[in-house]
Amino acid sequence: MKKPIMKKYLLLAALSLALAVSCKQAPESPFARKVADYAVVTFEAPDLSGITDNGKEVLRLYRYAADVVDSIYWQQYFGDKQALLNGIEDPLQKTFAEINYGPWDRADGKSFVEGYGDRPAGAGFYPADMTVEEFEAWDNPDKDSPYTLVRRAADGSLEAVWYHDAYKPYIEKIENSLKVAADVTIKPSVREYLLKKIEALKTDNYYESALAWLDMDDSKMDLVIGPNEVTDDQLLGIKRSYEAYVLLKNLTQTDELMQYVSRIGELQEDLPGDPEYKTFQPGTGSNIFSCDALYYAGKANAGVKVIALNLPFDADVQRDRGTRTILLQNVIRAKYNSIIKPTGERLLDAETAEHLSPDAFFWNIVFREVAHGLGVKETVNGKGSVEQALGSSAATFEEIKSNAAGVLLVCKLQKHFDIRNHYFYRDDALTTFFASLVRSERFGEASALGRCSVIIFNYLNEAGAFEHKPSGQYILNLDKMENALSDLTAFVLKTQATGDREGAQAFESKYSKHSADYEEDLRNLRLEQIPADIRLNFKH
Repeated sequence: MKKPIMKKYLLLAALSLALAVSCKQAPESPFARKVADYAVVTFEAPDLSGITDNGKEVLRLYRYAADVVDSIYWQQYFGDKQALLNGIEDPLQKTFAEINYGPWDRADGKSFVEGYGDRPAGAGFYPADMTVEEFEAWDNPDKDSPYTLVRRAADGSLEAVWYHDAYKPYIEKIENSLKVAADVTIKPSVREYLLKKIEALKTDNYYESALAWLDMDDSKMDLVIGPNEVTDDQLLGIKRSYEAYVLLKNLTQTDELMQYVSRIGELQEDLPGDPEYKTFQPGTGSNIFSCDALYYAGKANAGVKVIALNLPFDADVQRDRGTRTILLQNVIRAKYNSIIKPTGERLLDAETAEHLSPDAFFWNIVFREVAHGLGVKETVNGKGSVEQALGSSAATFEEIKSNAAGVLLVCKLQKHFDIRNHYFYRDDALTTFFASLVRSERFGEASALGRCSVIIFNYLNEAGAFEHKPSGQYILNLDKMENALSDLTAFVLKTQATGDREGAQAFESKYSKHSADYEEDLRNLRLEQIPADIRLNFKH
């Protein structure tokens, strides 16, 4: 009887050893680190105690519409989502594809899925084989619309397809959802906005819906939906991407922010540089909201998550009525705690790191978004809009302007503690800006925001605004930093106003490459397991 028992134990031992060896030999997915760079942040279900049952139903319908937008964006940016995901076996690789909304790493545009080439500069907006020269020689009045796709006809020629035709089945689903929401809401301003947004999505004419959105300032809830940003179009900087945000307004903080609306003209004058290059007069209907994000979809949810909005982008609307700045309070707080603060504590010397401030981070973001509505929207020398004149450089230059000008405005205001009830200093604003800047370099040279951060970092380095110590930490010269940001803002405003595309491209080429300091920073941040950005998990 003993021999069979002994054999049984020996067999179990052998199986256990084999299993242990197998586990040790199983290679870790090469996508483990890439996915870890996007840390999951869970937001608890929002407090809807002040929302009526009608309002809660409207929120449910908003989220349904946002889910449809997510499907449009997959089609628009890449193509067939399921075909891509079904062909990926590694679960972490699949997760990374979902984060990026395609097989291309948004940090560098490189393909990480076998069988797919690197990201076309024009994403899915244009034929992959279309050149800029072919587009410019093509005689079609619809080609320059932000709301047309460019496709190959059967004979190989180019043709323009309006978004509302290309995505008609999806638009109809959104229309049905928003129609019901318009019937359910008890707010006339919300109903007016939703009905005009339906018409805009069906016609790709967004002017009237943008005005109605700006007029909708008495609702506790907000829905941003439609094609907005051009940053995915890195070929020509024209085509806009679908996205959606479902938001819940923070009434107390919104009241505090609104005091700055009447000062938009003053802030415009405070920008550095020649007055000729800041002649645009923002509309008087601008407003600023503080909101908690309840849902992101489409472009909004792809890769790096934005923490604030300044819309509409339409220059005519900005001139006639102004813009709405939205601060996404819960996401701002999550990014500061998860990324900005630990980045600053690792990369700044201890004395400098004492100037890191969540208040400074918040107000830097406030005025970064306000700055989007400043400067100029049309060139001063007849070259058309800034977007048209600067082409693929337009998005990057707009990001440089808003980031540099935004922190300058904060510095100017806080020299006299003009941001009331928030006692942080100029040094706090600049130090926190630098920590955020270094962190944002990780977004990569393939995105407008990533290029913007690399460019500003290299420009400040050239100006002697910081010293990189052998320990891997930085010592900042804040006076030089402020002066350099002022010079940079003035240069960008001039480039935008004159539509100097060649100058913009030369400037990008000079400053947009990561430095050796960045590579060391990246290693240090990864050793500390500090993520590059976050993934949002909203509980409902």
